[in-house]
Amino acid sequence: MNARAPIPANPAVLVFDSGLGGLTVLREISALRRDLKLIYAADDEVFPYGRLADDALIARVSSVMDELIARYKPALVVIACNTASTLTLPVLRAKHAIPFVGTVAAIQPACAQWKTERISVLATPGTVKREYTRALIEEFAGDCKVDLVGSEWLASLAEAYLRGGEATDEAIAKEIAPAFVKDGTRTDTVVLACTHYPLLLDRLKLLAPWPVEWLDPAPAIARRVASRLPVPGLPLMEPVRAHFTSGKAPGPELAKALKRFGIGAAARPHS
Repeated sequence: MNARAPIPANPAVLVFDSGLGGLTVLREISALRRDLKLIYAADDEVFPYGRLADDALIARVSSVMDELIARYKPALVVIACNTASTLTLPVLRAKHAIPFVGTVAAIQPACAQWKTERISVLATPGTVKREYTRALIEEFAGDCKVDLVGSEWLASLAEAYLRGGEATDEAIAKEIAPAFVKDGTRTDTVVLACTHYPLLLDRLKLLAPWPVEWLDPAPAIARRVASRLPVPGLPLMEPVRAHFTSGKAPGPELAKALKRFGIGAAARPHS
């Protein structure tokens, strides 16, 4: 592995996810650091990652990342996906000299809140079954009661919502219902352990059976990215570049949504 090169002023940062969930992380990074050349890459050709076996997922992310790094030459890469982070970061860090920032469930800050008695970790089934997630609970939960809740369809509903497809209140409410537990203590905090879920945050709040604290990992990831880079340079005015592994151009509704995240009309997916 080669030694790390000095990070330039106005460095390029690549934000990577299996689909559109990483846009929530991109938004926070963009708000915190206006000086970065941001690239958003979605491996939409094989979304969702949860359907891949571990070995296949590692091989896929490693291969796609080789191409992305060669094309965009980022100074830092954000893996804005819980499942990909837990499985692929050791491989990626061994192969590439640039720093990687991953995504983990915000169990530590949730349990550190003084008012928290019972938290639900709302995640994909893949994240729920990972030993890494259970290790976080073992290390940081303390006296908190923690319920691990695997949602089969919430990430896909978030994707559909952003693309202008169907994501009904009934379907969303069904996915989040198991995260609300009343058994001696009552759920007061829900950790959104998938970057897709904050795309639906306004609707999650409306559909929740009672008010809770919703913990989005994106602001903490953005702060971590900022801490790994030189002090901010001059702000840039250029739009975020977009890369979709499927090579498919966004439809009208998705293009409109991408624009809200700073991905302008000039940005095009690449094959």
